[in-house]
Amino acid sequence: MQHSMISTALSAVSLRDLALVQAVHRHGSFNSAARAMHISPSGLSHQVQKVEQALGAPLFERGGRRIVPTAGGRLLLERIAVVLDAAEHLQQAARAGMVAFGGELRLGVPASLGPYLLPHLVEPFPQHFPSARLSLSEGKPRGLLRRLHEGELDAVLAPPASAPSGIASRPLFAEPWQVLFRADHPLANRASVTLDELDEAEATLMAESHPDGIDGQGGHGGHVQDVSLESLAALVGLRGGYALVPALARERLASMPELTVAQLEDAAPGRQIALYWREASPWHADIQAFAELLRDVAGGRPGLRVEPVG
Repeated sequence: MQHSMISTALSAVSLRDLALVQAVHRHGSFNSAARAMHISPSGLSHQVQKVEQALGAPLFERGGRRIVPTAGGRLLLERIAVVLDAAEHLQQAARAGMVAFGGELRLGVPASLGPYLLPHLVEPFPQHFPSARLSLSEGKPRGLLRRLHEGELDAVLAPPASAPSGIASRPLFAEPWQVLFRADHPLANRASVTLDELDEAEATLMAESHPDGIDGQGGHGGHVQDVSLESLAALVGLRGGYALVPALARERLASMPELTVAQLEDAAPGRQIALYWREASPWHADIQAFAELLRDVAGGRPGLRVEPVG
C-alpha cells in the first residue's frame, strides 16, 4: 500500500483516537468508555465522530441503551484492532532497543573454546545483562567471522584474523598451549616439559590452531588434523605421541584415564582470543561491557593471561 493514498482526514486520526473507538466497542457505552479512558463523554463522542468522518462510515448505532457496531462498523473495528496491535508491537520493539543487545546477544564461539569457557560465562551473564538472552553458535573461526559480517551473529570470539571491512575487534586474553600425552609416553609423568624435548614428528595438531604444523612452516611439523579437540584427544589415545591443547581444556582432558597433561615451560606458545563485532552495531556500549565481563572471567581461570587494554 502506498501511504500517499491515505486521505488527509484519515491522516489526522491518531492512535489515541482509534483506542477511544475501541474502548467504546469494548464497554458498549460512551459513559463507561469515557471513565476508563479519562475523557469527558462529550469529548469522547467528538473523537469517535472524527474517526467516523475520516473513514466515511458510521461505526456505531446510537440511541439504544447499549452502543453496538453497525454492520460495516464491525469490519472497520476489526481493522482498527489490527492497527492498534501493530502499534503495540512497534512499541515493544522500540522498548527492546533500550535493553542490552536489544534483548539477545548472538555470540559465535570456536568449538575448541566454547565447552571450556562458556560454563564460566553462563552464570554471570544474566547478572550483568538481566534483560538479555545469550544465544550461542559454535563453529570454526573463519565461518563465524563470515556469519558476523553477514549479520547472522552479533559478536564472535576468535583468534586474531584478517577480519572483513567493517568489523571491529578487541584483544581479550592469551591462552597458553599445554601438552597432551598418552599415559604410556616417556614424558607422560612429567609435570612440565619444554618444546625442545618434544619430537615434532610425534605431534597431532588441530588445523584450527596449527594449520601450518607445529613449526608454522608447513613442513614436517606434526600431523595436522581438521578435527575437534575431543577427537584430537581420541587420536592421541589411539596413536600415542602428543598434542598441543589449550589450557582451558586441561581439566577435562586430564580426567581421561589414558591421557595426561603437562605444562610447557618457559615462554609457552599459545593462542590469543579477541572479541569481534560489527562497527555499525548500535550496541557498542553493551559490547564493551561484555568484553570487560569476558576479561573478568578469563582473569579468574588458571593459566590465562588477560591482555592489557590498548
